[in-house]
Amino acid sequence: MTTPHNTAKKSGEIAKTVLMPGDPLRAKYIAETYLENPVQFNTVRNMFGYTGTYKGKQVSVMGSGMGMPSIGIYSYELYKFYDVENIIRVGSAGAYTDKLNIHDIVLVDSAWSQSTFAKTQAGVESDIQYPCETLTNKIEDTAKQINTPIVKGRIHSSDVFYYESSVPNFVNFYKEHNCICTEMESFALFHNAKVLGKKAACLLTISDSLVTHEEISAEARQTSFDKMMKLALEACL
Repeated sequence: MTTPHNTAKKSGEIAKTVLMPGDPLRAKYIAETYLENPVQFNTVRNMFGYTGTYKGKQVSVMGSGMGMPSIGIYSYELYKFYDVENIIRVGSAGAYTDKLNIHDIVLVDSAWSQSTFAKTQAGVESDIQYPCETLTNKIEDTAKQINTPIVKGRIHSSDVFYYESSVPNFVNFYKEHNCICTEMESFALFHNAKVLGKKAACLLTISDSLVTHEEISAEARQTSFDKMMKLALEACL
């Protein structure tokens, strides 16, 4: 079986657990750096997907693209048509608080959004979506076992990267909705998992700060999130 966006065949080409960074080049990096004998299963639209093994466990990694429509397509197809059970998003985020520093790892416990994705897709009115508690707890336990510090909290899944000056700034989001950082995908991923009876979780590495205005380069985002990637992979075991 293939889809308009994925050329993998259904029979075992994609593992039950998929790590999903936004950047397909980060997916390539993860596969080539951490997986044994990675085999590429998708190149459609350059949204690279690979399957290999990590410490003997079959794991896949695939890019999601940027934004909820993009991850909405790819995660839905993985869950619905390829029998994937678990998706762990491994992404980047911008800090809304000075309590988060560059390279800190956030484990998402809820995602607030202004998006209409859930309402349009399935008539769901809630502006908060939640990850799978079991999968999230497993990642948290793994972080303790391998001594990887994490911060757990609510994040803002935004449809917009560039806001006009008339729109309330990050301070308003942080105060009103208790969001500690922002990204653009998790709300849709969590919704798809819930609708389809699957599991989803999200780890984010702080790549820039809306408080201090520090940031890391696009190239570094592809290759410098090793602690987060290692944590996600260890949680797959």
